[in-house]
Amino acid sequence: MELTHREIFERYVYAGAVTRNPDAVAAMFTEDGVLDAPLAPDGHPMHGRLVGRDAIRTGIGRYHRQLTDPGAMNVAASAYVLHDTADPDVFIAEIDVAFDQADGRRTTMSLVQIFRLRDGRIALLRDYFA
Repeated sequence: MELTHREIFERYVYAGAVTRNPDAVAAMFTEDGVLDAPLAPDGHPMHGRLVGRDAIRTGIGRYHRQLTDPGAMNVAASAYVLHDTADPDVFIAEIDVAFDQADGRRTTMSLVQIFRLRDGRIALLRDYFA
């Protein structure tokens, strides 16, 4: 059964932002999949291109370990819009993620991700965040 773009995106968010599970994130990619974060600064664990599941797992794991506590993701206050393209294997996600801080504040991170699929897995993910 082929997953919809929404199902793939929601599984990716759950694996990464909600449970912060680098193994689950890497498993969503093709064996030769690429995670590209072109706006990540030098020294960031996701700077440049992570090629292959092992590199993706390692980079995502390092990113999660060095995160300062962004707070708990507030799913109800977060929002996203998915855009299909002329290519059925490509879709774009516009995302505003809300985080609830321990002191009661809420912060938001906005980003854009471009997904290119192959055989139901992510072959290329361009993650534009700063």
